[in-house]
Amino acid sequence: MPDGGATAPGKRVLLAAPRGYCAGVDRAVVAVEKALEHYGAPVYVRKEIVHNKHVVETLSERGAIFVEETDEVPRGARVVFSAHGVSPAVKESAAERELDTIDATCPLVTKVHKEAVRFAKDDYDILLIGHDGHEEVEGTAGEAPEHVQVVNSPDAVDDVVVRDPDKVVWISQTTLSVDETMETVRRLREKFPTLQDPPSDDICYATQNRQVAVKKLAPECDVVVVVGSANSSNSVRLVEVALQAGARTSYRVDRAAELDESWFDGATTVGVTSGASVPEILVEDVLAYLAERGFGSVEEVRTATEDLMFSLPRELRTDLAGTGGGAGSDRPTRGGRRPLSVQPV
Repeated sequence: MPDGGATAPGKRVLLAAPRGYCAGVDRAVVAVEKALEHYGAPVYVRKEIVHNKHVVETLSERGAIFVEETDEVPRGARVVFSAHGVSPAVKESAAERELDTIDATCPLVTKVHKEAVRFAKDDYDILLIGHDGHEEVEGTAGEAPEHVQVVNSPDAVDDVVVRDPDKVVWISQTTLSVDETMETVRRLREKFPTLQDPPSDDICYATQNRQVAVKKLAPECDVVVVVGSANSSNSVRLVEVALQAGARTSYRVDRAAELDESWFDGATTVGVTSGASVPEILVEDVLAYLAERGFGSVEEVRTATEDLMFSLPRELRTDLAGTGGGAGSDRPTRGGRRPLSVQPV
């Protein structure tokens, strides 16, 4: 456990597992790191490579330049597409500017893109369950804008209008609340009884696993702390899941410095987890903060073990192989995770 604090009688931390980096985030972050090492700075990145302030700040210090759109990238320069994916229009814009692109889209997001293309070719109305304005939703919808309409929540179902109620399919953003998504699907099916499902689950394994872990520990917790950025959909969902599962209170923070001592007044059990784009060092800082305040006993609540890893983007693998640097060489442990002294429960 973190040094610097004593365990007060009756005080403990329940630490969710799995937590933190998923395979898609790991792949995207390593892709930018490898690009900086191989090509040198600057390397441009469209949007935030993943939704985490610490990660973006760290990569910026190493020479990554984050932009909103490809027209901000100098002609002929190199740009990385974020883990959330991009629409065909963005790829066309990059090609027009003769940009060298590295596509770090999570393969699980790419799967949803392919579903949209397939159903559009078959002339379905595609109901994309997700949050309007999120980069992932924009990228997926951009694959077939004339066929896709976004359904933001269960309450938005009443406003959905389709051409043929017998030719409708739903797909989803990968980082949603599983329970809320299923409620949206239930209401859609009441409205469109022949609604078709996607060929496989769109909500990613990591999002589901982190929600399951939080559901298990939340009923025992006075407070659940979720480490993650405000624009991280899966992190925000974890706060909601914790409250729905029985936690007395739940807070999201980017880092330990944002914690408020008053949150823990009278608390005996604190749950801690982190979103899928959060490096483990930020969780360790939260645990150190709690240990200094008497929460030195850390018990890990594990509901799944993750070992999935994705290979680096093809463009980067090709260039690394051409210089004798294998695509997996010096690849860091996922999330830069260091082992913690925790007691499994």
